[in-house]
Amino acid sequence: MFDADNAVTQALESGPTLGIVNPARARDGFTLARVQPAPDLADVVDWHWVITWDLPPGGTFTQTVVPHPVGQVVAEHTGFLAYAMPAGPSDERTLAGSGAVVGTKLRPGGYRVLLGLTHPGERGAVGPADLLGLAAGSAGAEALAQAAAGRPVAAVRTVTPLLRAAAERARTPRSTAALAGLREAFATIADAVPGTTVAALAARLGTTPRSLQRLFADWVGVSPKWVLQRHRVHLAAEMLGRDPGLDLAGLAAAVGYYDQAHFTGDFVRAVGVAPGEHARRCGVWTAASQPGTRA
Repeated sequence: MFDADNAVTQALESGPTLGIVNPARARDGFTLARVQPAPDLADVVDWHWVITWDLPPGGTFTQTVVPHPVGQVVAEHTGFLAYAMPAGPSDERTLAGSGAVVGTKLRPGGYRVLLGLTHPGERGAVGPADLLGLAAGSAGAEALAQAAAGRPVAAVRTVTPLLRAAAERARTPRSTAALAGLREAFATIADAVPGTTVAALAARLGTTPRSLQRLFADWVGVSPKWVLQRHRVHLAAEMLGRDPGLDLAGLAAAVGYYDQAHFTGDFVRAVGVAPGEHARRCGVWTAASQPGTRA
């Protein structure tokens, strides 16, 4: 069992926020707690996330996310839903009123494993999480109640037995080997020198580019090159969110681009705005969040 005192992080206040566009602004719309998975689920689950919000009457808040190449299982007021990797370069969610969701970010390949598929899943697919069984309805409602009460670890503990049972039913020697290979590959990508190529990545992993591409195609649904590029954009957006005054040419080089034009193009396709505009927006909200700056 995980340690409740050490399992949760208020992700918008500390720690990485890779994929959350303008986290300083996000703090005005919702709270996000990140909870580590139980050790026996760490091969399938990356982390759990619990979001709560309480907006003024009639108010809404729209958050943009630059997705990771993974699926999610989410307890919502309509029930548990399984989300494949989004189809587009970014994803938006609009919140209204008050509420909570309890989500599980799966490991690369975890969506295919848990859903018992023979492919990585159709990008953008959303459907009932039937893999969780008949107890999912009551467990989801309890998890949302715990989240709304400010108890994210209790919320995650409520859904963990469902995920554990689904994983135990779904694991095979082949899927276990695939998940282990993908976990090593993604960890290597996270630690890679900026500008790392697929060939260099394969060499570090002791495999061939073709074998690596086949592993990603069969279990993730995108190529290693796509993941390397997305990781660079995630890093750039994260760095600008924390320091909007960064020199953009230097930032492009720091995350592995050899020219600023390619960096700008990839950033616009993923985030929706150019790096300079993203920095400006982050700067406005970062300044507004400092003590003594609001009216």
